[in-house]
Formats: sequence, C-alpha cells, structure tokens
Amino acid sequence: MSASSPARPIRKVAIIGASGKLGQYMVQHCLDRGWEVVGVCREESVSKLDRFAGRITVHPGMTNDRAVIREAVKGCDGVLVVLAPWGVQQYSSGTAQAVLDFAEPDARLVFSCGWHITMDGEDRYSLAFRLFVSFFGFIGWLTRFAELSDQVEATNRVFASDRRWTVVRGSDLEEGESEGLPVWSHHVHDPILASNLTRRIDFAAFMVHALTDDGLIGEAPAIVSCQSASARAYRPRLAG
Repeated sequence: MSASSPARPIRKVAIIGASGKLGQYMVQHCLDRGWEVVGVCREESVSKLDRFAGRITVHPGMTNDRAVIREAVKGCDGVLVVLAPWGVQQYSSGTAQAVLDFAEPDARLVFSCGWHITMDGEDRYSLAFRLFVSFFGFIGWLTRFAELSDQVEATNRVFASDRRWTVVRGSDLEEGESEGLPVWSHHVHDPILASNLTRRIDFAAFMVHALTDDGLIGEAPAIVSCQSASARAYRPRLAG
C-alpha cells in the first residue's frame, strides 16, 4: 500500500531491538499510550525486558532473522526499528529488508539512525563530524564490530520503498529526564540543530510520536532537544 493511503489506527506495535536503551524507552512510551507491544531482541538480552513481564510479548532472535520478524510484525499497525550497524553480516540492511517485506501493507514504519544518513544528499557536515564518522567506520570495519556502510544501505532501501516510512536521524544522545518532544529539520546543517544533543528518552518519544504523525511519512527528520541552546535560539522561526 502506498504512502498516500489513509492511516490505520495504532493499537499494536512491534519494536525491533526492544532490549536496548532506546528500545526500552520506546516500549514504555507505547505502553503509556495503551498500545499492545511486541518486542524482538537477541535471546541473551531477553532478561533486560523483565520489568515489562506480563505486559509485552517477546520474540527472541536476531533482528535480521526473517522468520522472527515475519512472526513479530504480524497484525501490527506500527513497527519501530532500531537500525543497529553491529557486525559485518548486513545486520541493518537485513533487518530493514525483513520489515519492509513482512510488515502489514498499511503499517507505519519508523526507523532510527544517526545524522550521518542523508536522504537527498543535501546535508552538509562539519569536518570534525566527517572525520569522526570516517574513523569510527574504519575502526568498526577493521575490528568487525560495526558496519556503518550497511546502515546506509538499509536506509537507502527504506527511502526507495513505497511504504509508510519515517527515518528518524538522532543527534548525540544523553540520559536524563525528558525535556519534551525534540525539534527537527530536513537537513543536518540547519543551525537549529547545532547543539547536537538529545535525551535518549526523548529520541524514543519522537519515534513513537512519528507513528501517528502522517506529516512525517516519507521524511527523514534530523532531531535535537527542544531545550537545547540552538533550538531555543530558533524557536521563533518554528512558531512562524
């Protein structure tokens, strides 16, 4: 079903990567909204979800396991996906492709990634940021720990699909009490994003919010805390 199709109400949500810090916040936000939650995480991480026991359904398995994803997203109105670039086995792209292939035809799909992802090539990055991404990408590949290029491949597949998707691009993250729903821009070089910091709990809130915001369909918002210095400085522009 195309992105222009009418929205379906959100009642049941699958969270792919539910046991991580971001995933656990998303679980809580969804439960707070009264939604049924299905979580997918590695078998060795299931215990991290013990505090939600009896309130969510958990499917143990790798998030790029197509059989696990097929079962988890069945009947879900929305799917929240943490695109983790771990390892060098096409983990991110495999996860994204499984969700694109098996999610319900009119489900809302929301994916998480970092600022280094660009949808239209119009993002401009500082030299320091580009050097950091290059260094981390090289070290990750050298140690077989992470594969940033596969996260790019994953999001390119999402961008090319006709699904009802949103790709949320997060700034640097920190723990702490919620500061409110983050603000966003189409491109990373927007000065409103200059502070480059968001509370992880608020990143999760934006992911969950995107499930019900049809204005974000087909968008790749780059977010930053609404209480950051750059957001406060440019708030009058947002209000206008």
